[in-house]
Parts: sequence; structure tokens; C-alpha cells
Amino acid sequence: MNEQSIIQGLQAIVGGSGVVQEPFDMQAHLVDWRKRHHGQALCVVFPASTQQVSDVVRFCAEHDLRIFPQGGNTSVCGGSVPTEDGRNVVINLARMSKIVSVNAADNSMTVEAGCILANIHDAAAAEDKLFPLSFGAEGSCQIGGCIATNAGGVNVIRYGNTRDLILGLEVVLPDGTIWNGLRTLRKNNSGYDLKHLFIGAEGTLGIVTGATLKLYPQPKAMVTAMLAVPDIHAAVDQGLTLQQAFPGSLIALEFISGSEYEIVLKHSPTVKRPLASLPQCVVLIELSAATGTSEMLVDALSECLEPSIEAGVIEDAVIASSEQQRQDLWLLRHSVTESNVHEGMGITHDIAVPIYRIPDFVDQAGAALAEHYPEARPVIVGHMGDGNLHYIAMFPHAMWAEVADKKAFQHALSCRLYDIAAALDGTFSAEHGIGSLHVDEMGLYKPQAELNLMQSIKALLDPANRFNPGRVLPGTNSSL
Repeated sequence: MNEQSIIQGLQAIVGGSGVVQEPFDMQAHLVDWRKRHHGQALCVVFPASTQQVSDVVRFCAEHDLRIFPQGGNTSVCGGSVPTEDGRNVVINLARMSKIVSVNAADNSMTVEAGCILANIHDAAAAEDKLFPLSFGAEGSCQIGGCIATNAGGVNVIRYGNTRDLILGLEVVLPDGTIWNGLRTLRKNNSGYDLKHLFIGAEGTLGIVTGATLKLYPQPKAMVTAMLAVPDIHAAVDQGLTLQQAFPGSLIALEFISGSEYEIVLKHSPTVKRPLASLPQCVVLIELSAATGTSEMLVDALSECLEPSIEAGVIEDAVIASSEQQRQDLWLLRHSVTESNVHEGMGITHDIAVPIYRIPDFVDQAGAALAEHYPEARPVIVGHMGDGNLHYIAMFPHAMWAEVADKKAFQHALSCRLYDIAAALDGTFSAEHGIGSLHVDEMGLYKPQAELNLMQSIKALLDPANRFNPGRVLPGTNSSL
């Protein structure tokens, strides 16, 4: 079947406006938002229902087309754009954006996979409920993409990753079969819990078309604070003290290096400077409680921090006294990615190590950069409360432009840092996923027994290797 016949066949399923084929109109769907990963496709298809997704998948199977599911295209690992070769079709779920139902009595919400995360927050808040998944891209990312990557964010320390917030899924399988697992049960021990196969699978096993989400009561009291400390050792010590002092109330514990803090203030003019001087390290804290008042939390936090302030370990501190001040503190944290793009070429590493090993990693990684890449500036931001750091080797744009083999350079640098994380019982991918960027690392750092199991599951569900080939698993660029 020629290209025009394929387009017409897909239009017959989703309507004429549901298929985009002009290069200019497809452009935004064929490159990631950081402009580092590029692909090509015959067209981008926008189904409006699960049945249409199923029909599109069946059509693609019949005509030997490869399928690349796409949400808000906010991936940083090349997982949301197609490959640069092959008969590719992108399936974007933006038209499937409905909030199907909110059940306050059941603390649950059912949504279509194309629903924007910020809209889910608003719908929950309208019922005095909270959906706690939160990170910088929440205004544009789709919940289906969050599920596909098992996204983390700033509230993992209290509420867990996306996986912990999913009660049920609806998924279209590679043969077009629709599995409806949209349930709100908290306990269901009747066989394998199939939803976990698709959470974090990055669209390689199926296309998530709907989800039932877990809601929580809206906090009645909240306090947000920012601390300046002299080094990563003091930051982790303060974090461990706070975790001990506020079990169940500490919902966010973020780390920002002095270099990152400086970059944000340099490139994000709307961000207000919260601390009197440039700190060496910053700890961002948020506490919440279902009862009591914010003033009570402020008093408890102040009492907890007082010994460290008196000892000079906390060099400066600010506690938000209004919702606007709280938002200002979080704006600094959420502005890091855009600011880094302007600063230079940042090679980001999404590592996680046991929390108490964070200082070891930072010290050893810094020494490795100083020895092998003196042009690089360590820039760090991350979720200290769960051991996840985004460790960035920041190079000047001019220097990076002179690197001949950029892929080999990046791979060699990253493996030095991943080796350090692995030696500390850590991982090379904590919350961003694998995409196409880290497939080689899967072969290097995952035990062969795990890879074999994953390959077997992939071969069972997608024997033609049609869904998101070249992502997650080594050796999936061609047929299994």
C-alpha cells in the first residue's frame, strides 16, 4: 500500500482532521522539546476514542507500520519521538483529554490518557481532593506519558511514583485488543496485577488510553521553606533530620546546588531571589498536614531547625509566609530545566543512590569531572528525599560545538558517572525512563536475567516489534 492510501485509510478511522501529514505541521511531533532527538513519520494520528486507537493499531498491523505512542512530548530521553527511519506512524492522544469522572467518596478519578496533568490537579481540587503527582512539565505533559515513564516528581517522598497512584488502566495491545482494567479497588489478589506491566514500559507493550487515579484529601495546613547550607553533607544531614522529625508530613525534600541556583537567577528573570547571598547548597522543604494550621507547622519546623541555625550549619533560611511566597520558592525549583538550556550544553544524569550515599556520589562524581572533563561545571538538582539526583555536566555551548563525535563523548562521560552510581548500589535511570537515549546502558548495567525476562514479555505481547521499537530494550530496532 502506498503512502497516500495509508493516509486515506487512517483518515477513514479518525476523520480527515485527525491525520497530520504535512512536514511543517508534523514538525513539533518529530523532535523533542530540547531539540536533541529527531525522527520521521508518514503521519501523526490523533484518535478521539479508545476504539479509534484500537482500529488504528489494527490498521498499522495489517500494513506493516511501526507505531510510536506520544503524549505531551516532554520526554528528555528521546522516548516520545519516532526513529529516523522506517514506516513510522505517531499516535498522539491529545484529543483524548476528558476527565471521565471524579468520585470524592471513593478518592478516585478516571481520566483519558491525553488529559493534561495540571487539569487533573484542578479537577481534584474542585472536589477538595489532591492528586499529588507534580513536576515542572505538569502544564503540558499528558497523564498517559506520566504512566508510560512511571514519572516521579517532587512529592515521591510522601506519595510515591506514578505507579503508586494508579488504581487501574485501559490499554490497547499491539494486536488492537482493548484491555479494560479501569478499577478502583485497593485490594485485588485475583492473579497477576497486569497494570504494572504497562506502567514504566514507555509504550513498548501497549498504548495506555485511560487510567483510574488515586486521590487524597487536600492538606489543611502547609509550610514551605528554603535553607542555605555549606555542602551536600550538611544538606543530607538536614534531610535525614527532617524525615525523622516529620514522618508522614514531609512531602517534598529537594536539593539545589549553588551552581544551579545561580543559573536560574541568571536566565529566569521572573524568579525572585529568596536568599540574601548566593548559597553553596540549597534545601527546599515542604510539609503538609490534614489537620491543624499552617502556623502550627511553622512553629514545629522552626523548632526542628533551630539547633542547626544556632550551630551555623544552616547559613540562611526563609519560610514562606503566603501562598505567593510559596509559589515563588517553587518557581525557582521548576525553572531549572529551561534555565539550563540557555546556560550551555548540559549532559544530564538521572541517577539514584541510597539517600545516605548521596554525598559519596556527589564527591566522587565531582572528582571525576575535575580530572577528566575540567571544562564541565557540576550542576545538581534533585529529589533528595528519595535519593534521586539530576547530576548535570554543564559545558559551554562553544566548547560543545567543537566536539566531533558527540554521542561517543556523552556515552564515555556518562558511563564514568554511572559506574560510580552502580558501585554505590544505585541506578542510571531513576525517573526519566530509558527512551532511546539509555538503551546502551540497559545492556551494560541491567543483569542479563532481567533483560531476558523483559525481552520475553516484549516478544509475547509485541512479537512483530511494532510498538516503540528501539526504546527501552537493547536489540529492538529490528524484529524480535
